[in-house]
Amino acid sequence: MSSSVDNRRADNGSRGNNGPDMRRVLFRETHSSRAAVSVAAAVLVLVLAAYGVLESGVHAVGQPAWLIEPQVAAQRIVDLPAGIPPLLLAAIGGVLAMLGLIFLLNGLLPGKRARHLLAGGGGEGLPAVVVDDEVIASSLARRARLAANVTPEQVMVVVSQRQVLVNVRPTSGIPVDQDRVLDAVRDELDHMLLEPSPVPRVIVAPSGVIGA
Repeated sequence: MSSSVDNRRADNGSRGNNGPDMRRVLFRETHSSRAAVSVAAAVLVLVLAAYGVLESGVHAVGQPAWLIEPQVAAQRIVDLPAGIPPLLLAAIGGVLAMLGLIFLLNGLLPGKRARHLLAGGGGEGLPAVVVDDEVIASSLARRARLAANVTPEQVMVVVSQRQVLVNVRPTSGIPVDQDRVLDAVRDELDHMLLEPSPVPRVIVAPSGVIGA
């Protein structure tokens, strides 16, 4: 009887350990995948390698090349930039540099999505909540609009990983208290408990709009 109980406890413990890793799940939800770029690079290398093997095989059996002989291609590469118009050479160099920059930036940049994690999310026994920056911006715009006493069209909020930028266009003849709007935005951010916590900044336009 005791052995069967121990086996059930062991099974339950192994199931708990085999559950989803919330840290990995949250990382995938807040960071963009590099799979597309990796697959594109792998396919490009595979196509070039397959073509090189094909041309080498055709040359080995004495058949004419499909596009260009391997020795001729290697010699033309060595002789660059001879034989190629400067404009075409610049265009090819620009394309290769752009592709290299894309692969380099995808490898170095963190690739974070426009999302924030609520503080405490993913902890033991707590649900993990990921919020889009558009939702955060909408909530902050509402608080800023109420604090500035303007219409929704007069407030624009941009949310990034480390900063919240609130642009307010006041109504002509009615000044806007910038500190009051900033306090309202900070209070809303304090209630959201975002990770990472962005720093709010309020900009009031010097020119106002005509009220309806």
